[in-house]
Amino acid sequence: MRIIVGGASGLIGTAVSHSLRSAGHDVGALVRRPPAAPSEFQWDPASGSIDELALKGADAVINLSGAGIGDRPWTRSRINELRNSRLGATRTLTAAMGRQDTPPAVFLSQSGSNYYGNAGLAVLRENAPAGSGVLARICADWEAAAHEAPAGVRVVTPRTGVVLSRSGGALGRLMPLLRLGVGGPLGNGRQYWPWITLPDVAGAFEFLLGSPLSGPVNLCAPESADVNSLIAQLAGALHRPAVFRVPAPVLRLVMGKLADELLLGSQRMEPAVLSEAGFQWQHPSLAQAAAWVAERGSKN
Repeated sequence: MRIIVGGASGLIGTAVSHSLRSAGHDVGALVRRPPAAPSEFQWDPASGSIDELALKGADAVINLSGAGIGDRPWTRSRINELRNSRLGATRTLTAAMGRQDTPPAVFLSQSGSNYYGNAGLAVLRENAPAGSGVLARICADWEAAAHEAPAGVRVVTPRTGVVLSRSGGALGRLMPLLRLGVGGPLGNGRQYWPWITLPDVAGAFEFLLGSPLSGPVNLCAPESADVNSLIAQLAGALHRPAVFRVPAPVLRLVMGKLADELLLGSQRMEPAVLSEAGFQWQHPSLAQAAAWVAERGSKN
């Protein structure tokens, strides 16, 4: 397949692109700078411009573009940037698809577990309603923008949970602390984080490209875990204690509303669609995931 990826330089984009190339696919990347290779195509999602050759002959498009959620304080302008960067990229791609004589057959457009807001202990399958909050509204609008793709394009909106990686990602700042034995749970730790390892994210995207699935798909492991369990497993695999709990008021003082939505919110997601479709996880249990994350001397 010829596959075009927006956001190819990010954590997930890098892993997905590498996995697809290893499987023999022709993978092109959308870049904002001048292209440095034949497989790169320039675009500017903010202005809606894109190299018209990028999607010509493409079988699929993967959209992973969007400003980082947790790397800056949530000022009003930053929240607007989070929203506009996602909707702008998505609409640039759907508009470009509409200009093709033969649009790509598949459009995988990233969404997130925060679609469900803070849902407490409720088990969340793909038919659960959208929640409330900044990220929930952004995710709902993001998914709606993806469905502006031309008729006949199979649209999939993966709602990706917390990605466990050996470096970077959602735990990028916490992992070094855990390795030093000075990390610990966030808040009371009873909030559920839908987690998945980076190799399983890459595997799931490849699976979705070749499956007939469409619409929302929860991207998480089949074993759910609250933050207490997640941190304990990771620390245990690293042979380190994890006793330095960060209270919720401290998180709110430091991070504002970002803390409530990104760290203290609870989404007990279940990957019902992937499970029923027969997807096989490399790391279906938290113990397996923690052991993989703790391995040293490996990439990702």
